[in-house]
Amino acid sequence: MKQKAVTIKLEQGLEARPVAMLVQVASKHSSSVYLQVEGKKVNAKSIMGMMSLGLDSGEMVTVIADGPDEEEAVADMTDYLCGRN
Repeated sequence: MKQKAVTIKLEQGLEARPVAMLVQVASKHSSSVYLQVEGKKVNAKSIMGMMSLGLDSGEMVTVIADGPDEEEAVADMTDYLCGRN
């Protein structure tokens, strides 16, 4: 399992369109991918789960991945959340 703390740097935060793109980034990996914030852990491949977090720019989240491509999954999720997509 690999995890990394990340500060969201997307201007509009994680509204509908950015969440859909984030779910696409997570879904291209075979590893299980989660975002955790304030003790709440959500499957990053679930649009409804991600929307339930209501995250904004500047918030800190932990990206967690577990599986064969976990390092790449964490790196891709970090790049997206930091606006380096």
